[in-house]
Amino acid sequence: MKFKLDENFGQRTQDIFRQAGHDVHTVREEGLIGASDNSIYTTCRQEQRCLITLDLDFADVTRFSPQVTGGIVVIRISRNPTLSMLESLIRQFLKALKQDRVEGQLWIVEPDRIRIHQTDKEEK
Repeated sequence: MKFKLDENFGQRTQDIFRQAGHDVHTVREEGLIGASDNSIYTTCRQEQRCLITLDLDFADVTRFSPQVTGGIVVIRISRNPTLSMLESLIRQFLKALKQDRVEGQLWIVEPDRIRIHQTDKEEK
């Protein structure tokens, strides 16, 4: 699957995705650091890449409709996150991805659960 990691993810996170066999690009590699959320969203749509982000703004489905994307995944971490906690949430997401498709959906990944935003099929 094709992913784009937002600017808050580093090489170790990229490696987790690549070791799982995924095609991963980063906002950092593509010179999009500091770009507007709309610009990142549009780029992901054009490339049909699932966006992986810590930015809660992307959970606003009225601004960033997941239905026309490769998917949007918001990773929710505590105020004082550790690298191991972040990596654990990424692995949790990748494990769930084996059971379900993220394309066209918004997933909120939290410790021990993933919330999937439900949309009307007619909205597509």
